[in-house]
Amino acid sequence: MNKPIRNRALTGTALALAASAVLTACGGEDAASPDTQAKNAPGTKAVAVKDPLVATFDGGLYVLDGESLKPARTIELPGFNRLNPAGDDSHVIVSTDAGFRVLNAAEQTFPGIEYKGAKPGHVVLHAGRTVLFTDGTGEVNAFDPDDLDSGKKPQGRTYTSAEPHHGVAIELSNGHLLTTLGTEEKRTGALVLDKNNKEIKRNEDCPGVHGEAAAKGEAVGIGCEDGLLIFKDGKFTKVDAPDAYGRIGNQRGSDASPILLGDYKTDPEAELERPTRISLINTETAKLRLVDLGTSYSFRSLGRGPHGEALVLGTNGTLHVIDPETGTVEKKIPVVDKWQEPLDWQQARPTLFVRDHTAYVSEPGKRKLHAVDIESGKKVASVTLPQSTNELSGVVAGH
Repeated sequence: MNKPIRNRALTGTALALAASAVLTACGGEDAASPDTQAKNAPGTKAVAVKDPLVATFDGGLYVLDGESLKPARTIELPGFNRLNPAGDDSHVIVSTDAGFRVLNAAEQTFPGIEYKGAKPGHVVLHAGRTVLFTDGTGEVNAFDPDDLDSGKKPQGRTYTSAEPHHGVAIELSNGHLLTTLGTEEKRTGALVLDKNNKEIKRNEDCPGVHGEAAAKGEAVGIGCEDGLLIFKDGKFTKVDAPDAYGRIGNQRGSDASPILLGDYKTDPEAELERPTRISLINTETAKLRLVDLGTSYSFRSLGRGPHGEALVLGTNGTLHVIDPETGTVEKKIPVVDKWQEPLDWQQARPTLFVRDHTAYVSEPGKRKLHAVDIESGKKVASVTLPQSTNELSGVVAGH
C-alpha cells in the first residue's frame, strides 16, 4: 500500500495514509552535535549557496547549488528524514523522529529552531504563512517564514486538535485556519477557525481526509477517499469521485490556475496501487476530470509549472506537462530511465521538485539529479552524487 505518513515505519508518510511506529531518525541535537556535522574540507567555512536544493540520503543531507547542482556541503543526520520548503529563500524544514527542525540551507547550518513532537507531518505554505502539523500531538504551528532570518524560533500561532491524527492545516489570507478532523483510527473532514481559534465552519463529509492544495482565488482542496472537499469563499463544497472508492490523497495547486492536480486510486485493498489516471478538479465548477497517462506514477511525482501546468513524472521516465483546463498532455519530456515504485514508501524512487521554470528530478538508481527547463524541455544540468538520494526539496520564497 502506498501510505505515506511521516514517522510510521514502512507504512506511511506526511503525504498519505498510514499506520504507526517510530522510525530510527535521530534528531533534536544542536548544530554542533556529532550527528549533524557539516562535512567539507578541514578548517573551511561554508560558503552561502544561492537558491539551494537539499536531498536526503541514508545518513544525511546534501546541500546543492540550485543552478549548477554542484554539491556545496554534506550534513550528517542519521535516520529517515523528510524535507519541505520553509517558505523563504534560505531555509527548509527537516522532519525527524523528534519533530520539525529548521535548516538554513543557504548557510548549511541548523540554527537551533525546532518544533518538537512525535510524527511530524505536513508542512504547508500559503499566503505568506508556513504551517506545521505534528501528527503525534495534533499540534499546529503557524508562523511568518521571514522571521526565520533572526535565527530564533518565530513567534507564531498555535492550535491543538481535539485528538492527534495524521492531519494537515493551512492558514488563509484573512487569518482563518483550516485544519483536519480525526483520530488515529479515523479521519472524517475539516473545520475552519477564526483568528482566535474559535470554530466557525465544519464539514465531516470527507472520509479518510488527507492532504491539501490551494488554487487560484484561494480555493483550498482537501483530499477524501470518495473525491475532494473544497473550501472557498467561506463555504465547503464536496466534489464526488466517479467511483464509490475514488481516493485523492495527494494534491498540487497553483495560484495561476483554478484547477487542482490530484492522484486517483480506486482499490482500497491493494498493497500498492499503481494508478495511471490523475484527477483534475475545477474549483470554480466543482467538476472532476480523470486523465489516463498510460503510465503509473508515485506520490512524489506531482508538481505544478510556473503558468499552472500540471506536471507528472511517470514510471516510464517521462515528465508529462498537462494543460489543466483540457487534460491534454501537451509535452512529454524524457528525464530518467524507466522505474518501478517500490512497495515500501520509504524506499527511494525518482522524485519531482518544481521551482519557478525548473523541474528538478532525482534518479536514485544512478545517484543522479537533473534540472529540466519546463518550457524548452531541455535538461540544463545534471550531477552524480556519492550516494543515492531519497527526498528532494529546496527553498521556495514568495509563496
